[in-house]
Amino acid sequence: MVDDSQPRLGGAFSCAEATPSCPGRRTFLARSLAGAGLLTVIPAGAVGATMPVIDNVTGLYAVEVARVVTPLTVQDVVEAIRAWPGRIAVGGGRFSMGGQSAIRAGLHLDMRAMNGLVWLKPEGRTARVQAGMRWRDLQDALDPLDLAVATMQSYANFTVGGAVSVNAHGRYVGHGAVGSSVRALQVVLADGRVVEASRQSNATCFRAAIGGYGAVGVITEVELDLASNVRIEREVVDVALARYADHFARRVRADATCVLHNADLAPPRFDAPTCVTWRRTDKPSTDPARLTARGARHAAEQNVLFALTELPGGDALRHSVLRPMLTGKPAVKWLNREASLDVAELEPRTRRISTYVLQEYFIPERNFLPFARALAATLQQRQVAAVNVSIRHSPADTVSLLPWAAEDVFSFVLYYKQRTHAAAREAVGGWTRELIELALANGGRYYLPYQLHASQDQFERAYPEVAALRQAKRALDPQGRFSNELWARYL
Repeated sequence: MVDDSQPRLGGAFSCAEATPSCPGRRTFLARSLAGAGLLTVIPAGAVGATMPVIDNVTGLYAVEVARVVTPLTVQDVVEAIRAWPGRIAVGGGRFSMGGQSAIRAGLHLDMRAMNGLVWLKPEGRTARVQAGMRWRDLQDALDPLDLAVATMQSYANFTVGGAVSVNAHGRYVGHGAVGSSVRALQVVLADGRVVEASRQSNATCFRAAIGGYGAVGVITEVELDLASNVRIEREVVDVALARYADHFARRVRADATCVLHNADLAPPRFDAPTCVTWRRTDKPSTDPARLTARGARHAAEQNVLFALTELPGGDALRHSVLRPMLTGKPAVKWLNREASLDVAELEPRTRRISTYVLQEYFIPERNFLPFARALAATLQQRQVAAVNVSIRHSPADTVSLLPWAAEDVFSFVLYYKQRTHAAAREAVGGWTRELIELALANGGRYYLPYQLHASQDQFERAYPEVAALRQAKRALDPQGRFSNELWARYL
């Protein structure tokens, strides 16, 4: 749905009307940004007005922007880019956690209203969608045809364009990042040109847009590979930490029936992986639903999350409540049912005092064990309120110009709770940089959609391929019009 509170296109751009804040502060901000080259021109209305705020799921690091535009068509995007004199950032579901979808005092393109299905070809198992479509909406179209998304995140709330921009991944065995399933992109460049990009045509644009966090253009359409919707059966196995890599190689990667897999490490020791694998099966489904219901309440999950992180003995709930839920009954369901999970089940009752955040580290297979042990030691020493660490696997990424998997890697997804006050943010920044150093020491990398705690030196060492992205940006966006808080800091 279009946000009618924001003016559409045409005429001079100005801020959304609101109660004026401190004009001196706004004036200083706008002029400082212009002086630093972050605004080509101070947009009309930006000085002395209250700026719209682009938030994210954590409630941390909101970004004040000069204007929000909600396009409905590709032409709307073209006109917005050509009319706006300053910096431009692109946003979807707003699940990135450090300002990756907004630039201060710039234009924010909210792509969520461009959410239509362009076409679907069941016989070729491919679909083309507008970038603001969410995976869950695509699943509604695919499920009646016994088709499924080939590669996506574990939850279905994310927009397709956003997933491509961060080159997201999920639990799919052998698939790696979502970019591997993208056939083509439609991208609007900084001069308003609309280009079709693929591995064969405009290849540099294609590779720079996938995992490029909006650095070179606005993704407006995505053409995707599809897969068959199949029934899958859950297997839960505990293995020793030292044996996990071998277990994965023999029992998961070498088994062609494995569809989804992850292993969970639980506090306080983080040393006993619980492996959850879903395999194709012909057994009848134990779950009558083919897709996860929309808008369900998740009070039970919220209560468990609160107890795990706040109550004495909360960790005991993992054994008394969560473990029986995994192993108590056989589970056979459709792939689309498991792939359409709602991120609301992870949402706390409130984020005012504390919030839940993700980090992720990608570690070469050979260094799985030393990193896992060092990670556990740091989390214990720093008393991180970790909910869990989820382990996945990905083959090397050969598509993105800025790959997080330069070789086959295990990913360590840390889900933790932190307070929202400034001192807590500073403390998290300290131990986050320690974890990044551990990843780098083990030949690994950290993932970019989260809080911007890494130093410039750590970013450069983690992503040496950034030189290729900078070169692509100079060619495709020579005036540096596309930006966000991530790229304003590091690129």
